[in-house]
Amino acid sequence: MEGTIYSLIPAVLMLVLVLLTRNVLLSLGTGIVVGAILIHDFAIWEAIKEIVVQFYSLFISDNTLNIGNILLLSFLLLLGIMTAFLQASGGSRAFGDWMIKRVKSRSGAQAMSALLGVIIFIDDYFNSLAVGQIARPLTDRHKISRAKLAYIIDSTSAPVTVVSPISSWGAYIIGIMGGIFAANGVTSLEPLEAFIKMIPFNFYALGAIISVFLVAYLKMDLGPMQKHETRAMETGDLIGPNKDNVSGDLSDVFTPNKNGRIYHLLVPIAVLVIATVSSMMITGAMAAEGDISILTIFANTNVNLSLFIGGAVAVITSYLFHIRQAGQSNSTVKIILEGMKTMLPAIYILLLAWVIGSIIGELKTGEYLAGIVNNSSLNPAFLPFLFFIIAGFMALATGTSWGTFGIMLPIAVEVTAITDMEMLLPSMAAVLAGAVFGDHCTPISDTTILSSTGAGANHIDHVMTQLPYAILSALAAAVGYLIIGFTGQIVLPLLVTMAIIIGFAILTHFLKTTKAKH
Repeated sequence: MEGTIYSLIPAVLMLVLVLLTRNVLLSLGTGIVVGAILIHDFAIWEAIKEIVVQFYSLFISDNTLNIGNILLLSFLLLLGIMTAFLQASGGSRAFGDWMIKRVKSRSGAQAMSALLGVIIFIDDYFNSLAVGQIARPLTDRHKISRAKLAYIIDSTSAPVTVVSPISSWGAYIIGIMGGIFAANGVTSLEPLEAFIKMIPFNFYALGAIISVFLVAYLKMDLGPMQKHETRAMETGDLIGPNKDNVSGDLSDVFTPNKNGRIYHLLVPIAVLVIATVSSMMITGAMAAEGDISILTIFANTNVNLSLFIGGAVAVITSYLFHIRQAGQSNSTVKIILEGMKTMLPAIYILLLAWVIGSIIGELKTGEYLAGIVNNSSLNPAFLPFLFFIIAGFMALATGTSWGTFGIMLPIAVEVTAITDMEMLLPSMAAVLAGAVFGDHCTPISDTTILSSTGAGANHIDHVMTQLPYAILSALAAAVGYLIIGFTGQIVLPLLVTMAIIIGFAILTHFLKTTKAKH
C-alpha cells in the first residue's frame, strides 16, 4: 500500500468525514485506524500495535523524551493559564474598553487584527497564539465572530512567515535551498538571493494577505462566514452552536475584576513577546556554527523551547499582577485549572494530527504525489502550475507545509534544471505557495489548529469558513502560474492574480450593497 494511490485513502477519508460529521476527533481517529490497517495489510493486531507505537513516540522516541513535542504541549497549557489570569484580572475587559473608544468600526477592528498578524512575522506558531491574545478583546467587543478572527490569524501567519527571510520559515527554506543548489550545480544564485527573488512569485501567500484586508473593509463574508458574522452581530453569540473543541474561551468562567487595568493584559503579552523572541535569538546563536548572522540564528533556533520559556515568564508575570490586585474573587488554583482545561481540546486535536501525520508518512503519501510530478513529461510552461497543485494536495493530505517543502523543493529544482532553468524560481515559489494553500485547507495542520486555538473558535468552523477564501486565492494564483509559464513575465501574472482577487471582492461588495438597498 505504501507509495501507491491507496496511500491517499486515510487522508481522503478523514477529509470526507470532517465535511460530513464536523467531528474532528472522530475523523482524525478514523483516519489513524484505517491508515494503520493499510500499513500492515489488514493485520488488525499489528495495526493496533502501530497506533500504540505512534502515540508512544510522540513522547518517547529512541528511548529518549521527545522534548520538542512536550515543550509545545506545555506551552499551550501555559498559554491557557495566562489567558485565564488576563481574563480574571479584568485586563482583557479593560483593553477592550480602551480599544473600542479608538477603533470605532468592525472593519477597523478586523484590519487592526490583520495588521498585528503582519507585524508578528517571526514564527507561525507564535503569530497564531499571540495575535489571538491581543486581538480577541477588541474583536469580541465589536461582535466579530471567532471564526472570522481565526481566519484573520491563519491568513496572516503562514502567508507572512513564508515570504519573510527573517523568520523560522524563511530560515528553514533558505537552508533547504542551499543544499539543493549545491546538489544540482546551481551556482548562479545564492539561497538568500533566490528566496528574496521568489517573494513576488508567491502568488497565493500575497493574495491571502491582500484578501484579509479586503474582507475587513469590503465586508466580503463568503459562504459559512456570512452565517457566523450575522449571528454574532444580531445575537452576540461569537462562537455559535458548535462549542465543542473550542480552546482558550473563558468568557463565561470568570467574572472580570472591576479594578482591572490595561497593563494587566499588555504587560504579560509584552513579556511573552520579548522573552520568546529573546530566547529564539539566544538558542539560535548557541546552536549556530561558524559565522553568526540573523539567518543562521533563525535557521538554528529552538522554537518550542523559546515558546515554553516565554510562556513560563509571562505566566509568572500575570500571576504576580493577580496576587497584588485588590478585590480579586477568583482563587489562583481555580484560574490555573480552568486555564489548562480550556487548552485540552486543542491538545487532543494536535496529538491526533501528529499521529495521522506519522501514519501518512509511513504510507509515503507525499512520495507518491511527488512521483507524479517527477515522472510527468509535460510542457515546461505548465511546471509552476503543476507544482502549485501537487504541493497543495500534498500539504492538504499530510498536514505539513515544512514536510511538503522538504519533498517538493528538491524535485522542483531537479526537474527545472533538466527542462527549463527559467522556470526555476517560479516553480520553487509555486511549491511554497501550494504548501501554504494546502495548509489552510486541512484540519490537521498545526498552524490551522493553533489559529482556532488563539481565536477561541471551533476548529471545524474555522476550517470550513476559511475554505472559500483559500480557494479564491488559490484559483487566482493558479491563473498567475499559468501566465508566468507561458510568458516568462512576473509583473503581468502578479497583477492578474491580484486583479482577480480584488475584482471578486469589489463585485461581491457591490452585489451585497445592491441587495441591501432593495
